[in-house]
Amino acid sequence: MTGKLVKLEFPPGIFKESTEYAEEGKWFNADRVRFRDGKPECLRGYETKINDTFEGNARDLLTWIDNSQTKRAMFGTDKKLFEFHGDTLFDVTPIVSTVTLTNCFGTSAGSNIVCVSDTDSSTAVGNFVNFTSAGTNLGGNINLGNNTYEVKSVVNSNVYRISVTDAANATSTESGGATLNYLISTGTSTAVEGLGYSAAKYQATVCASQTRAWNQPASAGSAGLVNQITQWSLDNYGEDVVANRRKGPIFFFDTDASTSPMRLTTVTNSPATIDSILVSPNDRHIIALGANELSGAYNPMLVRWCDTNRRDNWTPSVSSNAGDNLLTDGTRIVGGVRSRNAVNIWTDNALWNMSFVGPPFVFKFQQLGSNCGLIAPHAAVDYNGASVWMGHDNFYINDGQVRVLPCSVRKHVFDELNLSQSDKIYAGISSEFNEIIWLYPSNSTSNNDCDKYVIYSPVENYWTIGTTLFTTFADQYVFGNTITTGTSILGSNLYDNEPVGFDTQTGAGEPLSSFIESADFDIEDGNQLMFLNRMIPDFDLTDGNIKFSITTKDYPESTETVTKGPFTITKSTKKIDFRARGRQASIKVSTNSTEAKWRWGAIRVAFQPDGGR
Repeated sequence: MTGKLVKLEFPPGIFKESTEYAEEGKWFNADRVRFRDGKPECLRGYETKINDTFEGNARDLLTWIDNSQTKRAMFGTDKKLFEFHGDTLFDVTPIVSTVTLTNCFGTSAGSNIVCVSDTDSSTAVGNFVNFTSAGTNLGGNINLGNNTYEVKSVVNSNVYRISVTDAANATSTESGGATLNYLISTGTSTAVEGLGYSAAKYQATVCASQTRAWNQPASAGSAGLVNQITQWSLDNYGEDVVANRRKGPIFFFDTDASTSPMRLTTVTNSPATIDSILVSPNDRHIIALGANELSGAYNPMLVRWCDTNRRDNWTPSVSSNAGDNLLTDGTRIVGGVRSRNAVNIWTDNALWNMSFVGPPFVFKFQQLGSNCGLIAPHAAVDYNGASVWMGHDNFYINDGQVRVLPCSVRKHVFDELNLSQSDKIYAGISSEFNEIIWLYPSNSTSNNDCDKYVIYSPVENYWTIGTTLFTTFADQYVFGNTITTGTSILGSNLYDNEPVGFDTQTGAGEPLSSFIESADFDIEDGNQLMFLNRMIPDFDLTDGNIKFSITTKDYPESTETVTKGPFTITKSTKKIDFRARGRQASIKVSTNSTEAKWRWGAIRVAFQPDGGR
C-alpha cells in the first residue's frame, strides 16, 4: 500500500501561542534555526575571537572603528571593564585609588598565599588590585610582577590576602614594596531578593507587637525587592568612549592615550550616581538617565545632560547648554536608544522622545506612549528608524506610533522568562539576516544567566526561538560578523558569531546542534486515521548528515506516541521508507554534525486515509 506524496509546506516562523494541535500546519518548536525566504535553515557556528578568557559576565558590548581605522570592542562585566583591539584583550578597569608602599608583603613557606598590608585599602573579597613596580623574590621565589590580583580574603582592616601560582620557599614578613592600584569594586552578577520599600506592610508607629516603624525595611523572609545586578552602558564620544557602571559616575576612554593599558578615568564634574548613559546624535551631549539633581539628591526619573562637546560641564548657565528634565509616568528610567536624530527614553511604564531644539530649552521632551515600559536597560534597539523593545508582557514597536508587536511565541517567552533575572535581557541586531534578537534568562537556566533567545524578522515577519550562551550582541559593521560575549566550558570569551564560511560548530570545536519540529497535522480534521510510509527528502545540504523522524498519535493530548526514526539523510539519500499510523502526525529535522549546514527545500511525505484498528 503506497500513499500519495504530499509536499509539506509550513508558514515561516515558530508558533507556540496555543497547543501543538491548535497550531496545526505550522512549525511548533526549534533551536538554532532561522528562516530565509520562508525556508528554515540552521545557524552557522561560532568561534572564540581571542585565546584569553576574562572575569565576569558581560552586560554591555560596544564595537567601533577609531580615526586610525583600528577595529575595537569594549565590554563591561560585573567584575571588570575590557577593551579589545589588534587581537589583544586589555583590562581597562578604572582605578579608584593608588598608594605606594614599602615592606607590605608577607609569605609563609609552602603556601601560595601572599599577605598584603595596607592600612588605607578598605578593600573587600572579590575586588582587584593591580601591582606596579612590585618586589621580587618574595618568600625566596615569588615575583608578583606588574599584574592584577583578586582579593581572596580579608584578615582585618589593615591586611588582606591574594593567591599566586607558586608556593613560597620561605616565610617572610614586611618584605618587598610596590605601587598598589585599587580597581573599582566588583559588582553583582546575580539578582537576589532583597528588602526595601513595599517589601511588606509598613507600620506608622512602633509598638510592642509591631516593632518595625514607618519607612523601615521588612523583616527577613518577606517577599521583597530584587537587588539590581551590575550593569554597564557604553557609547562613543567621537572616536573615544564614555562608560557608566550603574549607580556610579561617568568614565572616559581616550583612544590616543599612550599608557598601557589605557584605563578609563572619571569624567570631572559628572553626576556621582547615574543609572545609564548615552550620547545624543549630532550635538555631542552626554545624557545621564536617572541621576543626581543639582542639589545632589539622586532621582531615578531625572534626565541630565552636559554642555555641547563639554563632558566636564554639567552646570546650566547662560553660557552652557547643560540642563535637566524630570520625566513622569513611571517610577524609574530604565534605558534609552538613539532613533531618527533623537533619543527615545523608557521608564518602567512609558516611552518618551528627547529631541534637540537648541537654546534656551536645548531639548524638547514628548511622551509617545504609556503602559509600554521597558523590561531591562538593554532590551530595546533602533531598527531602520523604528524603536523595537521588549516590555513586561509584550513586544512593542514605535514606527510613527507606539503599538504592540504581534508575536507568535509571546506566551512561550514570557512564561519561561526568569523574572528575577530579567535585568540581563539584551537586544541586538543582525543586519546580515534582518533580525532583531533578544537574549534572556529562562527558568531552566543553571547559572542564572541568559540561556535562551527569541528572534524577530521585521522584513519577513516571523519569530523563532532557541538556546544560547551569549550575554551581549553587536552587529557586523565593525568586524564583518556579529560579535558576542558568553560563558562556555572554555570560560568567558569574546566570540566571532556566524562568520561567513564557518561550519556548524562551537568555539570548542564541538557540533552545533539544531532542530525544527512541526506541530501536529492530520487529514479530514482528524476524522480519519492516516497511514504514512515514505519520505522524499529535499535539502540544500553540505557535508555531514541530518536526521529525520516522524511521530504519530491518536489524540492531541495522548502520551502514547509512536516515533519512526530518526533516519539519517545525506546528500545522496533518495528516499526514506517507514510505516506509521495515527490521527495526528508531526515531523522533526535535526543535526549534530560539524559539517552539516542545511536548508529546507520541498520535503514530500506519502500518506493516505487508513481504516480503524
